[in-house]
Amino acid sequence: MTATPEATPTIVLVGHGMVGQRFLEALAERGLTATHRVVVLCEEPRPAYDRVALTSYFSGRTPEELSLTDPEFITAHGIELYVGDPAVTVDRGAREVTARSGRVFGYDTLVLATGSYPFVPPVPNKDAEGCFVYRTIEDLLAIEEYARTRATTGAVVGGGLLGLEAAGALKGLGLTSHIVEFAPRLMPVQVDEGGGAALLRTIEEMGLSVHTGVGTQEIVVDASGAVTGMKLSDGSELATDLVVFSAGVRPRDQLARDCGLTVGERGGIAVDEQCRTVADPHVFAIGECALAADGRVYGLVAPGYDQAETAAATIAADEASFTGADLSTKLKLLGVDVASFGDAHGTTGDCLDVVYSDSRAGLYKKLVIGRDGTLLGGILIGDAEAYGTLRALTGSVPPVAPESLVLPAGAGAGAEGLGPAALPDDAIICSCNNVRKGTIREAVTEHRCTTVPEVKKCTKAGTTCGSCVKVLGQLVAAELEASGVEVDKGLCGCFSQTREELYEIVLALRITAYQDLLDRYGREEARGTDGCEVCKPAVGSIIASLAPVIGASGYVLDGEQAALQDSNDHFLANLQKNGSYSVVPRIPGGEITPEKLIVIGEIARDFGLYTKITGGQRIDLFGARVEQLPLIWTRLVDAGFESGHAYGKALRTVKSCVGSTWCRYGVQDSVRLAIDLELRYRGLRSPHKLKSAVSGCARECAEAQSKDFGVIATAGGWNLYVGGNGGATPRHADLLAQDLSDTELVRLIDRFLMFYIRTADRLERTSAWLERIPGGLEHVREVVVEDSLGICAELESLMAAHVAHYRDEWAETINDPEKLARFVSFVNAPDTPDPVVAFVPERDQIKPDLPLLAIGLRPTAGLLEGSAQR
Repeated sequence: MTATPEATPTIVLVGHGMVGQRFLEALAERGLTATHRVVVLCEEPRPAYDRVALTSYFSGRTPEELSLTDPEFITAHGIELYVGDPAVTVDRGAREVTARSGRVFGYDTLVLATGSYPFVPPVPNKDAEGCFVYRTIEDLLAIEEYARTRATTGAVVGGGLLGLEAAGALKGLGLTSHIVEFAPRLMPVQVDEGGGAALLRTIEEMGLSVHTGVGTQEIVVDASGAVTGMKLSDGSELATDLVVFSAGVRPRDQLARDCGLTVGERGGIAVDEQCRTVADPHVFAIGECALAADGRVYGLVAPGYDQAETAAATIAADEASFTGADLSTKLKLLGVDVASFGDAHGTTGDCLDVVYSDSRAGLYKKLVIGRDGTLLGGILIGDAEAYGTLRALTGSVPPVAPESLVLPAGAGAGAEGLGPAALPDDAIICSCNNVRKGTIREAVTEHRCTTVPEVKKCTKAGTTCGSCVKVLGQLVAAELEASGVEVDKGLCGCFSQTREELYEIVLALRITAYQDLLDRYGREEARGTDGCEVCKPAVGSIIASLAPVIGASGYVLDGEQAALQDSNDHFLANLQKNGSYSVVPRIPGGEITPEKLIVIGEIARDFGLYTKITGGQRIDLFGARVEQLPLIWTRLVDAGFESGHAYGKALRTVKSCVGSTWCRYGVQDSVRLAIDLELRYRGLRSPHKLKSAVSGCARECAEAQSKDFGVIATAGGWNLYVGGNGGATPRHADLLAQDLSDTELVRLIDRFLMFYIRTADRLERTSAWLERIPGGLEHVREVVVEDSLGICAELESLMAAHVAHYRDEWAETINDPEKLARFVSFVNAPDTPDPVVAFVPERDQIKPDLPLLAIGLRPTAGLLEGSAQR
């Protein structure tokens, strides 16, 4: 089958990885997808995905979430994408590419982005059952399946970046894990001897065994051909059921060799500064398959992106060149910050080292300084907070003494001088996308960007690895301030303070009334008024969350508090579209007895309610009139239920899978923990709703990483994830801490939730808060894990007060005649139901009679009125 090119020129891209996708985006930005036919031949069964974040699959991130390819982008630009159909031959004379399917594509321009392949040492039995490489999603799927069914011990050959990630993945799968590295230290390319020693200590403390300075001599197998061990070069033997080879990669250049293109002595398709192959001006090579003009093959994504941009610009007849790249790297490996930048190993002549090392804390920091004071490079292990600023200053003389840049916070002298103003405009802020400080400033001053997300969208800075986001935020704030942009940060027209500032005022002064707060601290023009619909529920939430500490009533419908609540809180139930309400009893962890299920069924039957299983593992009862709510609650409370707070900005649910009690893959009792957490945090009022989940293993059936705080079981305890969110703007949660005991886990969740409640904006989910708060996840980790602000004891005390003073709002209501008086449709006719709250039958249940609601008529005979049928 031949696919004949049309009159428009054709660009054929062979390979669709991260660099290939960036090339397509660069073509689109230059308008080339409108003037060219673009064909993409992808070998893998899925389009481009984030290979940098590959290991996050073992933390529950799905292949779909790893995808970098928006189907709408492909469709909108008319790109012909063929997955699972790689190029097998290239005829440069005829300018044709043949795919494995037999399709033949003519081209005017051919771009090779075939990437690299894993290097597997030529040792006996390297292809035995139980041996794997660590390169693609399919590799990870195979490792996961084998680890769960056939292995208890795993060994990784290679102690570089990917090797450490692979070892962490095996540990997360519950295997006893070993790392075998031929070099005398881990990560020999990125770190020096001191950094390697610090990294080694930290990793061994995590329970991984490290063998450096030895090579793999042979894979030992049993009679069936399955792996049972490894023989090492020092004569020792290592028992293992699974081996992962992660000993580096080699350029994937066989297609180029077969068609006569020039390749390097050690591999790589030779290209010029425009990324055009030296043997054929119609063929380009980019990414890990290319031998750049400076004689190097680059294995990092940032240089690949630069090459993709260069090739696209050249095809568009624009001037561009790739002459080399910054090899700076910042990663979090096994939870350890590791960064290197510039001349990290001090190869420049006559340079000096400035080193700070604390083996007890697992810290190692080294800066390489030229004789004239120029910062040439550095290595950071255990604390890479300053990476973004230091990398941007590389090549210049820092405005403060070098030693102040590596000493711990508070111990240096003059480090405060390293603000955004200290960076020159040509400083590279985002090395992944080659974005300079000047470009970011222009995004603010010329393109009117006022937030970090807007600047990221405008410049692409911070959109790949994210290590520059903190510096990015500092630059945006500094530029706005320098431009004289004054943004009113007040909560609303009544208060000039932020929600966080109002929280501190209420806590410090023990203010228990909204009107008192408004009259004392509101804007001058708002004092003495009734306030507004923005600040009333916000302040009501603050008072409710602090009630046990400041001496306020914890019941949200007491006194003045009742007037502050949102519509749902007014009646402790969710208002639906026809004026009826839904009732959601709490079912901790999703666990329920048959007897309680029967009670719910009987209540739904007796009151004629519509029933629905929710996504939070609860049962929602729809169609209750306001006067029926106390009657329904009474029967639920009598059966042992309580409010599920589905109506409030509070904890909703803690979902769970069945965990180790029932599931053959479970490694911890997720149900027990979910119940404990839900009962601990029930009723906790917060800036927005809170959702949680606990998964009993890395398969993540409870979807914990889409929650505000989620927990995933490991062989060593629990991993805690924070800031996740489903809904309209989904966000994958971030790992805050790992391998925690029950006590450690609860302590960190206590701190995290109270810090969020303390510092978040009104109606701000944890996901948005985590992205907005200065320093992001790292700052939150410093505060709640390391207690950098010294407030953890206070946060724990606030949570303890909440737990000790919790009372069920439904039970409080049904036991107080005064509180019951509000639950009527008409104050002047309390026994009269609302006539427009009516229903019609559907699928053996009911649904709102919306036509009746629209015209406001009374229900006629034959309509279901939703009355109690007793």
